[in-house]
Amino acid sequence: MRRALTPVLAFVVAIAGCGDHSAGQGPPKIPIVRVVHPIEREVTDYEYFTGRTAAVDHVLIKARATGYLDKMNFKAGSNVKEGDTLFIIDPRPYKAAVDRAMGQVAIAESKLKLASLELTRGLTISKTPGAISQADLDKYAADKSGAEATVQAAKADAEAADLNLKFTDVKSPINGVVGNNLITVGNLVTQDNTLLTTVVSMDPMYAYFDVDERTMLRVHKLIREGKVKSVKDGAETPVQFGLANEAQDFPNEGKLDFVNNQVDASTGTLQVRGIIPNPAQENNSGRLLTPGLFLRVRLPIGEPHKSLLVPQSAIGTDQGKKFLYVVNEKNIVEYRPIQPGPLQADSLQVVEPLKIVRGSQGVRLANPGEQGVDSITLADQVIVSGLQRVRSGTPVDPKPAADQRK
Repeated sequence: MRRALTPVLAFVVAIAGCGDHSAGQGPPKIPIVRVVHPIEREVTDYEYFTGRTAAVDHVLIKARATGYLDKMNFKAGSNVKEGDTLFIIDPRPYKAAVDRAMGQVAIAESKLKLASLELTRGLTISKTPGAISQADLDKYAADKSGAEATVQAAKADAEAADLNLKFTDVKSPINGVVGNNLITVGNLVTQDNTLLTTVVSMDPMYAYFDVDERTMLRVHKLIREGKVKSVKDGAETPVQFGLANEAQDFPNEGKLDFVNNQVDASTGTLQVRGIIPNPAQENNSGRLLTPGLFLRVRLPIGEPHKSLLVPQSAIGTDQGKKFLYVVNEKNIVEYRPIQPGPLQADSLQVVEPLKIVRGSQGVRLANPGEQGVDSITLADQVIVSGLQRVRSGTPVDPKPAADQRK
């Protein structure tokens, strides 16, 4: 019969078993991370806003004569040119008024002719002493002057009547696109009151957007430093626009042409306006822009300058502060604080190095006046993949990222 193990022997066996199990695991595996080197290139700082398009010319077409609408000579939504007839108001009452006014001109001119003849005859008779009195000559002269004034007034009435007649022919004052007819043929329209339609210009197009105070003050500082020229001084400042269906692209380029003279106290913004070319598209497919469209606006701030860039995915956040994890020459992860800059179209982001000091506790920001080194350089290996597996001081196995941008 087998004897049971003594307590001491059982403890020794258990210890031996545990030792064998630990030996089988081996040392902890060093995590593999993907790294890239920062790149340096010229970049432009941008600020982003939203805005709306607006027509350069927007005309409300109102009746300038009272009468019944006789004809409509356009198709709603079509292109019209300056001088094209849009509506015709019944011209017959106004034509009669013109004829009546012209008759009054003819009567006045005949009276003027008679007054002129009487004055001429009186002056001839006055050559014979005592044949005519001076009072009669003065009367003839006054009659002629009155007749001349009557002719002038009659012609003015005729001109006004003719102008009213022309107002029955309602024309477009600009080139553009006509809106819907707001009244139909046969209705009574009232002078300076009845709105008939609208016409808006299409090329070029305005783009209005609001700039916040922070950006406005930043631009003013750059202007004072001579790094940016003011639009108010005639400088041409480019501005880029993207439509709602153009993702993150800004393919439409224009220029700033107006900056308002005061900040809106209710919103804390300054209204700015750009102007964008809007030519007709090929194959008569219309124009790209129409008034009232939503726009994404990208405004360059300052001149292009060289900066360091890293993939946006490499930037981490710690209590609101941005940082990068860098692999040093000993393959140890280091925490590097940075100041993030604008995001670029290719998903790279500008990073500005901060001054740091290395000590026994690791890396820290340099104090004011303290000698330090840049927190990030072109030679550094920035971790872009595997960030969740590492911390500052962690040994890693760095491998080049396959998608490193050049």
